[in-house]
Amino acid sequence: MEQRTFPRMDRQVGVVGLGAWQLGADWGTVTEDDAMAVLTAAVDAGVTFLDTADVYGDGRSEQLIGRFLAARPDAGLTVATKMGRRVAQTPEAYTLDNFRRWTDRSRTNLGVDTLDLVQLHCPPTAVFGTDEVFDALDTLVAEKRIAAYGVSVETCDEALTAIARPGVASVQIILNALRHKPLERVLPAASAAGVGIIARVPLASGLLSGRYDEHTTFAADDHRNYNRHGEAFDVGETFSGVDFTTGLAAVRRIAPLVGADRTMAQFALRWVLDQPGVTVVIPGARDAIQARGNAAVAGQAPLSPGELAEVAAVYDDLIRPQVHHRW
Repeated sequence: MEQRTFPRMDRQVGVVGLGAWQLGADWGTVTEDDAMAVLTAAVDAGVTFLDTADVYGDGRSEQLIGRFLAARPDAGLTVATKMGRRVAQTPEAYTLDNFRRWTDRSRTNLGVDTLDLVQLHCPPTAVFGTDEVFDALDTLVAEKRIAAYGVSVETCDEALTAIARPGVASVQIILNALRHKPLERVLPAASAAGVGIIARVPLASGLLSGRYDEHTTFAADDHRNYNRHGEAFDVGETFSGVDFTTGLAAVRRIAPLVGADRTMAQFALRWVLDQPGVTVVIPGARDAIQARGNAAVAGQAPLSPGELAEVAAVYDDLIRPQVHHRW
């Protein structure tokens, strides 16, 4: 698999990683056996970057990854986790004492002494401008609780503020064929600063898999059901903030570009990888087949200029009016 570098971490990872939200919760039931099968298939296919969080299943995702790390100690994996969503979302909660508690819990869950990468998990916007927060993160590095830190953001403005911080190694941001705004300023700024870009929600919560239609239903414990309008957290995390009907229309316009030698999901992932400045894309997978299919994208040819232009036209026609100004 093609390798790309996080310059401020001096670490290389495979360009296709694995997002592990679904191994914890919020995507319907995933059994422990299925979770371990997903991890095994992904790593065997060349994935070396796993992304999780302390709130995914209240630690279940981290614990499952910890079991996998213990079973595969020589796999050469980089595990990124996140912290900050276990408390009320006020800037005052982002303190060194809380950071120590949260990272100690994640270290136990993952079974490691030092966390590879810890990301602030879409904190309140004011946090990005608070010097004390980043001083506390530097302290965690000095204490060897963590090797590096980054941020997961909702908006491009938050990303740009974080990129200006000298200690920030990575920015995780929503980027997909239905979310183009980071291409304008965030990706160029990150490249110039040596900050890695982790592209999340690359399939727009499954919309870009091409498997859904107007009759698709989702389980009660699936955020694509209970957060359709932002009832539980930022609506941008569910279908990238695009209403379901508009998203389906966009996918139907993109579908003829896919061709016979790849799936719709692979086309969408390749679009992300073809954007200059992306370090790693982190699709989720519910089974081993999906994990292997996602990893295979790294070996596929880049999209043609014509294909990229058509995706841009679909975005401009259908999606830009809904979401471009929001995040």
